[in-house]
Amino acid sequence: MACSFRRAIACQLSRVLNLPPENLITSISAVPISQKEEVADFQLSVDSLLEEDNDHSRPDIQVQAKRLAEKTVLQQVIEDGSKYGLKSELFSGLPRKKIVVEFSSPNVAKKFHVGHLRSTIIGNFIANLKEALGHQVIRINYLGDWGMQFGLLGTGFQLFGYEEKLQSNPLQHLFEVYVQVNKEAADDKSVAKSAQEFFQRLELGDVQALSLWQKFRDLSIEEYVRVYKRLGVYFDEYSGESFYREKSQEVLKLLESKGLLLKTIKGTAVVDLSGNGDSSSICTVMRSDGTSLYATRDLAAAIDRMDKYNFDTMIYVTDKGQKKHFQQVFQMLKIMGYDWAERCQHVPFGVVQGMKTRRGDVTFLEDVLNEIQLRMLQNMASIKTTKELKNPQETAERVGLAALIIQDFKGLLLSDYKFSWDRVFQSRGDTGVFLQYTHARLHSLEETFGCGYLNDFNTACLQEPQSVSILQHLLRFDEVLYKSSQDLQPRHIVSYLLTLSHLAAVAHRTLQIKDSPPEVAGARLHLFKAVRSVLANGMKLLGITPVCRM
Repeated sequence: MACSFRRAIACQLSRVLNLPPENLITSISAVPISQKEEVADFQLSVDSLLEEDNDHSRPDIQVQAKRLAEKTVLQQVIEDGSKYGLKSELFSGLPRKKIVVEFSSPNVAKKFHVGHLRSTIIGNFIANLKEALGHQVIRINYLGDWGMQFGLLGTGFQLFGYEEKLQSNPLQHLFEVYVQVNKEAADDKSVAKSAQEFFQRLELGDVQALSLWQKFRDLSIEEYVRVYKRLGVYFDEYSGESFYREKSQEVLKLLESKGLLLKTIKGTAVVDLSGNGDSSSICTVMRSDGTSLYATRDLAAAIDRMDKYNFDTMIYVTDKGQKKHFQQVFQMLKIMGYDWAERCQHVPFGVVQGMKTRRGDVTFLEDVLNEIQLRMLQNMASIKTTKELKNPQETAERVGLAALIIQDFKGLLLSDYKFSWDRVFQSRGDTGVFLQYTHARLHSLEETFGCGYLNDFNTACLQEPQSVSILQHLLRFDEVLYKSSQDLQPRHIVSYLLTLSHLAAVAHRTLQIKDSPPEVAGARLHLFKAVRSVLANGMKLLGITPVCRM
């Protein structure tokens, strides 16, 4: 089995220090660098090993360790390719797990707006990272395809719907109907009552109501599949609340049999999680008319997934407004006797402000994607390489998605932010456009000089500070991956890739390949190739498809 680069360094140092390699491995560590620094501040610590040795005639072990690490890392990047950083001893011995990730989960019959983007891209990142680390990942899209909103939509379509509009532009028409019926229901109690009755008919299996619901669901899923394809996201399972409308009744029976189900004066059924009547710990699981609620269906879904997948971990990716909901769901599972509830985890994120479905004040994701594609095409039109692109629309969309993802991932996931066209389209500084530009420029270098210089190389030629800074930064990739794997925050990887791109930009300006001696040119080209490889690896984990030209 091939050693990791830290182990390789330790093996070489052991010959100098006459110590077993195992004693050295844990002593080799990197000090994090600031993203704004152009020269990395890297240091290998072996001081603890030298304290017992007072032989000052020995070579400077710190310097030797540093240089060995720098030279080893380039070879390691090239050998490991897409697995670089993932083979690190930081991940050795970690048990391989079966992990369910539920993410995206839009509401059927509403357009996929940019507010759903966060759950989709965050969940995709978590699934990508877990999969890259060797875990078996099941990606589930749990559609909001049941509930009172279908009572409103069914009633609304009967009042305001047109079959021709439904067929020509289904989601736009359903969205307009939904907004209109919400306004009517707020002013007219009879409309609200009709909506409740329609949903009750759905729960009871009324054929006509179910037929209309099925039509709405089928049309919506067709749209989702198309949008996910543009995003580069896929799912192993398309589930939905509707799958559990019958099993939720089994959950209610189980709660009742355990003496946990309480009836209120209003006729609703609740579970008291505190055991002492604390109102903040009361969770409603059934309406007064006997219909199920979101919490009941989530309980049924969790139980079903454990039966189906026997997962080690299940991660729910939703906005922070659902934090209390999931705390209650996990707690109910536990008091129902399901110890595996401790394996369930909620990853909350902040909301994209300024988008409210019910008020009609919405920016649709598809509109955003189209706008980004158009603006990127305009920006690229003046660039020479654009004329050589086989599919400029596809390239523009990939660059635009990188811009969206990086702006979203730069901060803490819990942070709220207001959607802004200006923010999305920033092309300078720490942006997704900059990452894509760096990757494309480095790819161009390989195309231009690759044939002559990509055979043998000598890393001893890489003596310049710009080269050393890059080598030192490459050494830290496994630590950054480890940090993100621990807290599931993509910002560590984003910060690392932006710094790597800035270091590459400095090196690209100063380290010429053309007209340099062959050995020097070859070493520099391999350095840039390693940067591009790690950049691509990190971008793919984030859910970004790197472009080779733009």
